[in-house]
Amino acid sequence: MTGRKEITGPLPPGATIGILGGGQLGRMLAMAAARLGLKTHIYSDEAAPCAFQVADARTQGAYDDVRALEKFAAACDVVTFEFENVPDATAEYLAAHVAIAPPPRALSVSQDRVIEKSFIAKLGIAVAPFENVESADDARKAFANIGAKGAILKTRRLGYDGKGQIKVTSADDAARAFETLAAPSILEGFVDFAFEVSAVAARARDGGFALFDIPRNAHENHILKRSTVPAGITQAMTEDAKRIARSIAEALEYVGVLAVEMFATHDHKLIVNEIAPRVHNSGHWTIEACIVSQFEQHIRAVAGWTLGDGSRHSDAVMENIIGPEHDEWAALAAKPAGLHLYGKGEARAGRKMGHITSLSPKS
Repeated sequence: MTGRKEITGPLPPGATIGILGGGQLGRMLAMAAARLGLKTHIYSDEAAPCAFQVADARTQGAYDDVRALEKFAAACDVVTFEFENVPDATAEYLAAHVAIAPPPRALSVSQDRVIEKSFIAKLGIAVAPFENVESADDARKAFANIGAKGAILKTRRLGYDGKGQIKVTSADDAARAFETLAAPSILEGFVDFAFEVSAVAARARDGGFALFDIPRNAHENHILKRSTVPAGITQAMTEDAKRIARSIAEALEYVGVLAVEMFATHDHKLIVNEIAPRVHNSGHWTIEACIVSQFEQHIRAVAGWTLGDGSRHSDAVMENIIGPEHDEWAALAAKPAGLHLYGKGEARAGRKMGHITSLSPKS
């Protein structure tokens, strides 16, 4: 394969969007693309991920399988991804052969928590106090510097839904936690916050920017359980969330949908927790409550289309269906709500199996 396929204008219906990752986000991206007459090709290292069920084409291969990646790139007009732990080498290899969005830099920044926090802080955006930790002694020193209110030690890379992190309340705790994690880590000081929110936004190839309404998020066992819009925040906080999301997107020269998870403090300030360079669980409510969902907005952006109208026409509450809750599918289907079941196999504890969104008149 020679040269690199570029996007010189909006991709027409019938073009193929490649998606790295075969989970539920890839599934919903493929469904949104189909609505616009665009085809999708899913690449996954799993044998039978749920996104394969709804895609036009499927490739099962390792993320370091150069031959499979080359064939995948040749079959696609543009490539995107549905999870942020795509290996750097994979993203860079594909970027040399086909247009990719968001850019690989968005992956490299978000994959390492120290790099991510440093990047955000350099933009003048508030983050929790943090220090890099590469030894048990580093952990003790970091706790002495920022752990007065307690702290959390997290691995710098990987980890999600509470995995790869340990709450610590003393310097000795921090040292023991580092020995348990046994990986380069970051110590983050506790933030005294009232609740959590997220900014789910889209940036187009021409720099156009759109922000969905801000949801308030509630977690159970470190997993997002519920997102509610409106979030009940001030207009000033909404404007601040937009500024934060736009600053991050522009600094990354981002194309597509990204989410910025934030703590809302008791004095109505926002502190960024982390960014997700992809469509996000807290934006699932947009499927029912907006004319254009986060998934369609992402497809529009990566395909070079104009961003759509993401304004909210209804209030919404989205709840994740986790693990054995999936067994109650018949009762869930009887509710006057938008039910989404992801077509996964075993309903393991903590596994996201679907979601359901209830609407009410916009307040």
